[in-house]
Amino acid sequence: MVKIVGVDPGLAATGVGIVRGWGLRIDSFSFGSINTSPNTALPSRLNQIFSKLLHLLKTESPHLMVVEDVFSLKKYPKSGIVLGQVTGVVLLAGSQAAVPILEIPVREAKQILTGNGNASKQQLEKAVRSQLNLPKPIRPYHAADAMGLALIGLFRRRERL
Repeated sequence: MVKIVGVDPGLAATGVGIVRGWGLRIDSFSFGSINTSPNTALPSRLNQIFSKLLHLLKTESPHLMVVEDVFSLKKYPKSGIVLGQVTGVVLLAGSQAAVPILEIPVREAKQILTGNGNASKQQLEKAVRSQLNLPKPIRPYHAADAMGLALIGLFRRRERL
């Protein structure tokens, strides 16, 4: 059995999903998010994300961490810069915990999980929920995205053997 952690970086909420299993078999899973307050200075928010994720990685000792690759929208270039900063601390936490890291672009993740690279957050959440046989919606959406990344890591882990 392998354990995979998926991470959807975000300053307000970094989604985290953990899946245990092998190939297409899912034995157990959990998900949540690391939330930071907009009233806190950026360096402190980044430190909070880093510290909590590092603690989780050291506690869980996953075989792989799958992270959503950084993207930027022309309309909101500053968001891309901040997202890059968050992704940097996520990658640093993985490195400090000696966890192998795989980065996946969001469009690729959507394509794998839904068959549509332009799928909405709702479509992606529904596809992830279907894989997990969960009747209730996964909230926040960042946690659903992170679970999707963890599932992709689990599926790909089988392919590499």
